[in-house]
Amino acid sequence: MALARAVYERSDGPVRLRARIRAGEITGSTAGLAPGFVQANLAILPGALADDFATYCERNPQPCPLLARTAPGDPLLPVLGAGLNLRTDLPRYREYRDGRLVAEHDDITALWRDDLVGFALGCSFSFEESLVAAGIRLRHYEEGRNLGMYRTSLANEPAGLLSGPMVVSMRPIAERDVTRAIAITERYPRLHGAPVHCGDPAAIGIADLARADFGEPGEVRAGEVPCFWASGVTPQVAIEAARPDLCLTHKPGSMLITD
Repeated sequence: MALARAVYERSDGPVRLRARIRAGEITGSTAGLAPGFVQANLAILPGALADDFATYCERNPQPCPLLARTAPGDPLLPVLGAGLNLRTDLPRYREYRDGRLVAEHDDITALWRDDLVGFALGCSFSFEESLVAAGIRLRHYEEGRNLGMYRTSLANEPAGLLSGPMVVSMRPIAERDVTRAIAITERYPRLHGAPVHCGDPAAIGIADLARADFGEPGEVRAGEVPCFWASGVTPQVAIEAARPDLCLTHKPGSMLITD
């Protein structure tokens, strides 16, 4: 089933997948979609905060690997995709007002402003194809579910108004595969790279894996090790603390598919 799905969506290609997203045919997690192509996290901010955000990404490249940014007021990112439009091309968006989540949308055209700047950041969904090709099983990938994401005690380096903890995504990896999973993912620094930690969640400030801060809680079974990769949800937490009058992001797990 998973193989058939991947072949079908590879034949579609990113442009067709974005068209299906705009049409409302794809509304949930994008894990496993568009194998071979990079998926991206999204943050859209008022121009007054844009330079602070760019500096925050520069100082914290593992959780915030910046791929591209738009000019103020421009919703298009042609460097990442033909016709790619940040207002319409994600399955689900989140709207924050003064740091509070107030709504979710499948289209943010009506919310767009001339001062908004969009940032696309690398996503760990993009290296999962390499893990699967190496025979490393990923339960959420096989089951079509979202990952569990957790706030940690790992502090990021602040920049201007932006500061906060690192958020991580958790994947349970078979003990025999942990070393290979680390070696494979460290080849992709612009997609969060190697795990920041494998083993006891408490060592990075996570009290209970059954209570995810974002996404769906992860389950670790006998013979598995919880491995934690830096997550692109990290900047959302910093933005919440900075409390801009408007911020638009992807819903965790619903990513921007690039060319």
